Amino acid sequence: MRPTTASPCITTKRVGETRDFYIRHFGARATFDCGWFVSLDLGAGLSLQFMEPQGEQSPCNTAGLTYNFCVEDVDGEHRLMTAAGLVPVMPIEDHPWGDRGFAVQDPNGVVLYVYANREPSAEFRQFYAPQAG
Repeated sequence: MRPTTASPCITTKRVGETRDFYIRHFGARATFDCGWFVSLDLGAGLSLQFMEPQGEQSPCNTAGLTYNFCVEDVDGEHRLMTAAGLVPVMPIEDHPWGDRGFAVQDPNGVVLYVYANREPSAEFRQFYAPQAG
């Protein structure tokens, strides 16, 4: 199988709150919103979906779930999000494996790791696959 896209869909009782969160803090655009299901476009072919539980379906247990968002200016994003009142669950810091990042949580408890790539330390450089050329 070779999917042309892949996107997670979280089952939640907080669809509206979640939609508003991603629109406000991640610049998402709702491409479909019928109240109980919303599809959010994050640009460049990236999307997230959220839906209310259907029938006997349970809400998603988001413990341990992390979405990674690579950005150009991680320090700028950190300033914007903290100024908007978001409290990082992981402080902004440089990591030896090759990024600088921080984390916040969405209304469902999904950890959102926001980072920018950096040169990895020699210790971690060996673990990267060679670039296709």
